Amino acid sequence: MSPRPSPRAHLRRSAAAGAVLALALGLCAAPAHAAPQHPFRDPSLPLQQRVDDLLGRLTLAEKVSWLHQYQPAVERLGIGLFKTGTEALHGIAWSTDVDNGGNVVTARGTVFPQAVGLASTWNPDLVEQVGEAVGTEARGYHAENPRVWGLQLWAPVVNLLRDPRWGRNEEGYSEDPLLTGAISTAYGRGIQGDDPDHLRAAPVLKHFMANNNEIRRDTTNSSIRPRVMHEYELPAFRTALANDAATGVMTAYNLVNGRPATVTDLNASVRRWTDRTLFNVSDAGGPNNLTGSQRYFATQPEAAAAMIKAGVDSFTVDDTRSAPTVASVNAALAQGLLTEADVDRAVRNILSVRFRLGEFDPDGGPYGKITKAVVDSPEHRRLNRRAATEAMVLLKNTGPEGPAAEGSGKPGALLPLDPAKKVAVIGPLADTLYTDWYSGALPYEVTPLDGIRERAAVTGATEGADRIALKAGGRYLTAPAGAGGDLRLAAATAGEAEQFDVFDWGQGIVTLRSVANGRYVSRANWSTLANTQEQPAGWFVQEQFKLESQGDGTVLLRYAGYETAEPWFGPNVYVRAAADGTLSLTTAENATRFTRETVRSGIAEAVAAAKSADTAVVVVGSMPFINGREAHDRTDLGLAEGQEALVEAVREANPNTVVVLENSYPTTIDRLAEKVPAVLWTTHAGAETGHALADILYGDANPAGRLTQTWPREGAELPDILDYDIVKTGSTYLYSKDEPLYAFGHGLSYTTFGYQGLKTRRGGDGFEVSVKVTNTGSRAGDEVVQLYTHQRSSRVRQPVRQLRGFERVHLAPGESKTVTFPLKTADLALWDVTRGRFAVEPSTHDVLVGSSSDRIRQRATLRVDGERIPARDLTRAVRAADFDDHSGAELVDETKASGDAVALSSGEWISFADVDLGRGATGATLGVAAAEAASVEVRTGSPAGRLLGTVRVAATGGVYRWSTATAALARAAGRQDVYLVARGDLRLKDAVLTR
Repeated sequence: MSPRPSPRAHLRRSAAAGAVLALALGLCAAPAHAAPQHPFRDPSLPLQQRVDDLLGRLTLAEKVSWLHQYQPAVERLGIGLFKTGTEALHGIAWSTDVDNGGNVVTARGTVFPQAVGLASTWNPDLVEQVGEAVGTEARGYHAENPRVWGLQLWAPVVNLLRDPRWGRNEEGYSEDPLLTGAISTAYGRGIQGDDPDHLRAAPVLKHFMANNNEIRRDTTNSSIRPRVMHEYELPAFRTALANDAATGVMTAYNLVNGRPATVTDLNASVRRWTDRTLFNVSDAGGPNNLTGSQRYFATQPEAAAAMIKAGVDSFTVDDTRSAPTVASVNAALAQGLLTEADVDRAVRNILSVRFRLGEFDPDGGPYGKITKAVVDSPEHRRLNRRAATEAMVLLKNTGPEGPAAEGSGKPGALLPLDPAKKVAVIGPLADTLYTDWYSGALPYEVTPLDGIRERAAVTGATEGADRIALKAGGRYLTAPAGAGGDLRLAAATAGEAEQFDVFDWGQGIVTLRSVANGRYVSRANWSTLANTQEQPAGWFVQEQFKLESQGDGTVLLRYAGYETAEPWFGPNVYVRAAADGTLSLTTAENATRFTRETVRSGIAEAVAAAKSADTAVVVVGSMPFINGREAHDRTDLGLAEGQEALVEAVREANPNTVVVLENSYPTTIDRLAEKVPAVLWTTHAGAETGHALADILYGDANPAGRLTQTWPREGAELPDILDYDIVKTGSTYLYSKDEPLYAFGHGLSYTTFGYQGLKTRRGGDGFEVSVKVTNTGSRAGDEVVQLYTHQRSSRVRQPVRQLRGFERVHLAPGESKTVTFPLKTADLALWDVTRGRFAVEPSTHDVLVGSSSDRIRQRATLRVDGERIPARDLTRAVRAADFDDHSGAELVDETKASGDAVALSSGEWISFADVDLGRGATGATLGVAAAEAASVEVRTGSPAGRLLGTVRVAATGGVYRWSTATAALARAAGRQDVYLVARGDLRLKDAVLTR
């Protein structure tokens, strides 16, 4: 799912974070001896002519070598190395260094708010400016060292945020495909630039497709029924590509309908959405998964051939070593699995983007003169502050006495704050900024405390963390000062070297920061502990611990780094101190029992600070490397227990408490939100977080961020994270009927807005919807006007409401603006499974305009003409995957190359609605595959309805060995729902009923 090096390389990254290699100019340039001037170097020629000229000059061996991530230099043509994939999710993040064994090099440039925060602005124009800054800084780094900083950028992530527990929620934009498409198009367009023939940089969409879980992410199957595929999953990717705002896709790790995404046919999907040539890549390690964890192919040459034929042009695998890829492709050619024409097609796709990047232009193209001076420029800092400000979402704003003052802009609301009043700044994130796995390093930091101190008198500041000492056998756990080193039981008294600040991240996980040097305790040398880490980080986050209480008042210190969940780690996760005081890991029964002594109570210190001030601002939230991220889904959406207790204690001490929630995903803060008067949410927003927060808190900026996901209430039952059928499970704001804590699109303001005169009129290829919006308050501010529709009648289950348009508008007090939305009739189509195409049904549609999905301010209706979907005709073969309903059905691959089928186990079923049986169906023929004998019952009305007959299925010899099975049926006439109920395990590809 992610373009990542191996775990070994990730460990190298942790050690090398922040280091940028400065190579000599000669290493960065093309080979020294001059190459002759060939037509491919002439920018006046058409692109295709230049591509064909260069392709014709390459040998087969050279072309094959270019199918790996690191495309080697061709010195005889004066062509230097080309590297795919610089991470650029919300700023230039990191890349790998071919000259130093693939070590990761981290950028130190502009780190914008996390992707979900950028989307929370609901401002495509702003996001396009952010993309432009990212593309420009990519050019700056490339100018410094093109061997490290490639111009193909692996961003944005457009996977839909279907489930808030996804560990990578911070990387996506929204649970809605329209909003995701608008934001990704803006970001990609900004990265690319507006030159019709050249690219500033080349954005690649991640991760195609249906990738929204980390658990067993390389072997799980995302079962996507056709309606979910065509109405939900594909539009998120199609929008940016159709608008020429991306240059390719990265395939995901997971399987989609039983087939690895690495070999899902891109030629039948993404390449059809644009006239531009796309350069598609695999995710890191994906090619080897095909013969490894997925066991989909027996040999790597088979896998390589399938990838290339499926439309993957570049293999991201084996770190910097291209030899295995070259060997597998050459073997595929020798075995007749590939032809040179197949290789040419992939290389032609690669070259189309390399040429557009200006690589073969004498002057490097219109973006070739950008230098490293653009990185972290004053202009980008200003843009970063604006983005962080516009992304913040005001969730609640009442007076300290409760709901009497509820509502944006009403007198008595706690926010905005008065800068003349004293303030206490409290919490574990109050004076800390965190980056994430796809962040660069911060060139400077403005923390919440910094930003607030610039605006008001801070009378108290504390992280609210307990400071403890751990003692065993008369000695305290001791940490060295300076750069840190190994911990050991040593001192008889508890000075600073024996003290640790404890930070609670939820579900028992804590981090321990040494008072001796301000660094975090981590596992060192795979066994002992050391206080050496500036922040928790790395592929295996080794700064995680649990303090497990024992019945005798002591605690065990449990190491809880991510790798402890790996099967190879073993049972030794508890800390043991030897007689000489050195530490090691052992089992629970052999662990040392420590006495936990509280040197200072974090809550007591926070309460004292709160009491000293007129207002308390408590900054709580997540640590991005701990609270879910790549390879680790969340199992809980709650705020850490210790952090919630901190907020409650501060609120009790000072009713004027503002909670700033800084994390990357919906959080079940029901009880907290009931108790505190004001709650502001932000993602981890980069170096300007503190300035942006102060701008909002003190009213210099009026909050207008809006949620891009539904926030469920505590205790809400979420479906299995591996169940992608949002229609069946009633998931996301589209299909859920549950009352959320905060709805999709929610966000408050310091002013109020009125909506009047909603109008609809027919025109062109659809309708035009307009509404007048007026700032009825006393402050200037932005409103995000949102258009939703709901189809009242349909053959199928329709969304409760669906976003059809939005616009962020700025209005001065008393100012009005008429906002107009085009609404194409085709946009109201559904995927008709009976005919395998989109269709618009005749129906009345509710037109809903408001400030969020649950705050509709104006309503109207539209009568939409269309075509009635005919009754099902099962007298011709109907694909089993085109069912109308199911129980337990899983979509799987018909063959390894193409086609979907349905896998059923005993008692599971699929159904076809409104089947026209005419005067009576008398027989059934099913396309089946089964490892063992099974049967299918044909019933009407329900899975337990009238039994028309049973189709006996003999073993076919395997799931890809298809046969037909027939049976006579008791006569059933008219229009009825038909159910196919499995008895035993089998696969179905199609069904026919004879009359």
